[in-house]
Amino acid sequence: MPESIRSTPLWPLPLSIALLFLGAVHLAWWLSMQQGHIPACVPYWDGCTSISRAARHGLGNSLFRLAVLPCALLHGLNWWLARAWLRRPERARDVVADAMLVLGALSALALAIYTTFLGTEGEIYRFLRRYGVVVYFGFGFLAQLLFLRLARREGKLMAGIGSAMLAICVAMLALGLGNVIASLVLTDAVLKDHLENALEWQLGLLLVAWFVLQAVLWKRARFAMVIAR
Repeated sequence: MPESIRSTPLWPLPLSIALLFLGAVHLAWWLSMQQGHIPACVPYWDGCTSISRAARHGLGNSLFRLAVLPCALLHGLNWWLARAWLRRPERARDVVADAMLVLGALSALALAIYTTFLGTEGEIYRFLRRYGVVVYFGFGFLAQLLFLRLARREGKLMAGIGSAMLAICVAMLALGLGNVIASLVLTDAVLKDHLENALEWQLGLLLVAWFVLQAVLWKRARFAMVIAR
């Protein structure tokens, strides 16, 4: 009997990452605020709480873990599929594509570690949480830059979407530099903490926007998994 071929579009994957992350963070923030664990404010500009603090307590912590741990797995799958989409098939090895996959996988692992130990106490756990989130954002950002480079190299980066994704990367870099400068310049500990918190929330929102644009790119490119039955 002849084989039937079915294709499964892959653009819902990065969109799912964006929606899961966005939903988990804001649900945890709302629950913690309702239960009195954090002050009532809009953290994007007030900076009254960090993402970690908002997701550290009670039911918000449980739901945050429940959503973000699968999200970390989706991150790893996303970078593996991105490598398959952007790797040149005629090459036995593509160093840039491999580097993107390694950075993306380490970012996903860091997110899983951060989420696992969020809400726990102790110096070791605090170290794992702090550097887990730094590696997640840092290595994820580098993987995004390599994604853009590879997509441009392969002629798969559509002009409007590519410009928007690059603008988000530039904005993320600016926020990161702003955070470093603030930590060096500000002497008021409370003001510095609030500014760092606000920048963290804004960075998370930019990250979500990047994955939404990746979903749009893959949808327009009709990137799909072909399954023969």
